[in-house]
Amino acid sequence: MTPVTPTTHRLPRNAAPTPVHTEFLSASDAAHLVARVGVVACLRQMVQALEADFARWNDFDKTARTAAHSAHGVIELMPVADAHDYAFKYVNGHPVNTQHGLPTVMAFGALADVATGAPRFVSELTLTTALRTAATSAMVARRLARPDSRCMALIGNGAQSEFQALAFLDLLGVRTLRLFDVDPAASAKLQRNLAPWLDQYGAKAVTVDSVQAAVQGADIVTTVTADKRNAVVLDARALAPGMHLNAVGGDCPGKTELAAEVLRRSSVFVEYEPQTRREGELQQMPADFAVTEFWRVLTGQAPGRVSPAQITLFDSVGFALEDYSALRTMQALGRQAGLLSAIELVPTLADPKDLFALLHPAAGVGHPVLHKVA
Repeated sequence: MTPVTPTTHRLPRNAAPTPVHTEFLSASDAAHLVARVGVVACLRQMVQALEADFARWNDFDKTARTAAHSAHGVIELMPVADAHDYAFKYVNGHPVNTQHGLPTVMAFGALADVATGAPRFVSELTLTTALRTAATSAMVARRLARPDSRCMALIGNGAQSEFQALAFLDLLGVRTLRLFDVDPAASAKLQRNLAPWLDQYGAKAVTVDSVQAAVQGADIVTTVTADKRNAVVLDARALAPGMHLNAVGGDCPGKTELAAEVLRRSSVFVEYEPQTRREGELQQMPADFAVTEFWRVLTGQAPGRVSPAQITLFDSVGFALEDYSALRTMQALGRQAGLLSAIELVPTLADPKDLFALLHPAAGVGHPVLHKVA
């Protein structure tokens, strides 16, 4: 990232102060936006943004996310930047939250101008993260799964499951879903929510009573469980030639879903290797275990699937570049739909060196006004 050299200047006398306009997309407006545009249409646009951004991987200043772990979960900050934009996401993962009426994952984030540091866009990212995770899964599977893949096992039927299912129905041509969750109510919820789309795509979803029943004959296996522990949701006995594994749930230290033998028998692809080795299924493997960063497949620098019998594995932990793609997609869609608000996140100063002037009675400090962006 090219450093910006600050300049020192004085404002001309009687110059108008420069306001900072920050656009805002609330949780409720994000839901209205996705409902209006359509879940599938949003997924398609997000995949386009992801492919464009992964294709210019080397333009970005990248770092693994920072995390604060506790007994019940984790809180993370995820930054990324290129020469023009800085993006970050705040996100948690607390499986115990459902016992308190809270989502397991909650998130928000921002886009800022690298040249000035001014925040341009602030958004909810809870719903958006579900969309971008599913879009990333589909983007990768389109290069790694067999083109004739039509059956997917979906293990873990919680908050992410509908988005994963729709992405694979629309973008991969999956027509049979085999659903398994340790909580039957989660699978029933997924069946209800998917019903209109199953009719639309001529697809079917079958709830089964075990992981083994779900993966039997599946071309694609998606695991998206939430427990923060080293679990073995899938072992090597489940593998079959030509299978593509989409491992989404293992995304922090001490949280995995796959037996180590599954990785040893697969060609493993990752987002950002330094982060995945610490947080993904890779944390079980030695430091010299070979993996391929997916951007290299997308740009033709490394092969993806090389044979119909190859077993491919996407060790998905979520990377900040995906949130940048998602933020810019939601900002553009929100503008088009007139659903962005303007918030006074940064003060407007007559003299940018006189912050204290905000406290003068004449400054007329009052409550910020929230209004829609024209």
